[in-house]
Amino acid sequence: MKALYFDNKLKLVECQKPERGRGEAIIRVLMAGICNTDLEIIKGYRKFKGILGHEFVGVVEECKNHGLLGKRVAGEINCVCGKCSFCTAGLKTHCKDRRVLGILDHHGAFAEYLVLPEENLHLISDKIADEEAVFLEPLAAGFQVTEQVHIMPSDRVIVLGDGKLGLLVAQVLALTGCDLMVAGNHPSKLSIVKSMGIDTSLIDDLGERNADVVIDCTGTPEGLEMAIGLTRPRGTIVLKSTVAENRELDLTPLVVNEITLIGSRCGHFPSAIRALERGLIDVTPLVSGMYSINDGINAFEDAAKKGALKILLTMDQKNLKKERLR
Repeated sequence: MKALYFDNKLKLVECQKPERGRGEAIIRVLMAGICNTDLEIIKGYRKFKGILGHEFVGVVEECKNHGLLGKRVAGEINCVCGKCSFCTAGLKTHCKDRRVLGILDHHGAFAEYLVLPEENLHLISDKIADEEAVFLEPLAAGFQVTEQVHIMPSDRVIVLGDGKLGLLVAQVLALTGCDLMVAGNHPSKLSIVKSMGIDTSLIDDLGERNADVVIDCTGTPEGLEMAIGLTRPRGTIVLKSTVAENRELDLTPLVVNEITLIGSRCGHFPSAIRALERGLIDVTPLVSGMYSINDGINAFEDAAKKGALKILLTMDQKNLKKERLR
């Protein structure tokens, strides 16, 4: 099968189709999305070696569960032991021995086939197109914010960052009815959520704010520093992005202003699925382009360009749209 393999350098390779173990399924990948985490891995984050990719939609070709066989699915990315203290406490995403699809000790979705535990898979209804289903993993991560922080309609909330994740998180938070502002550096990206009735601002125009909650989706080392400056005393900062680069940071304001800092990662897939089925979230404006797996190297180059949003990889030539979608 064809795959995008990273070993200090990204390359398109031919490799063997994976074999499934006990409780696992083989999925034929239809489409996958390039995430900022993939770009950070190439810069050195996690020191990963293998097939990249963790956002996907596919069809189950081999499994024991007949309810999944032949069905279209998306999948949770953490492969867990189910036995450690974290797993038995209901914290499976923090399993001590976890492997993470395309990120940690487990080959990912930028390939014609992948393997995941059956328990990780979620059925996708016909109401959700392939191009939308690819967004389920990051959209679930967006819903995780509302699981971790009780956001009231009266709360002043700022989403920092107008990339893919920031625009998804903004749409999720808009459902709470909070006083929401999305701040970024790209007017064209901000216009996507502005057209949905969400207030926006360029970061340079923010000035001093007194937000109850700030969500850092910048994907930059400067993001947390900006968030600290925008948060009121005893407010909350949620970190949503991973960054390979190190940076010195004065954490004194966190202590003096008694700010709560929360890391936030994976989320609840059923919530994301329902939101797409009901049309509560619109992901289609976030697609910048689509490439064949054969052109995956160029796809990554495009995804890394300033102003790019979601770049999709298709394994099926029938799905390929040569022109840009935006």
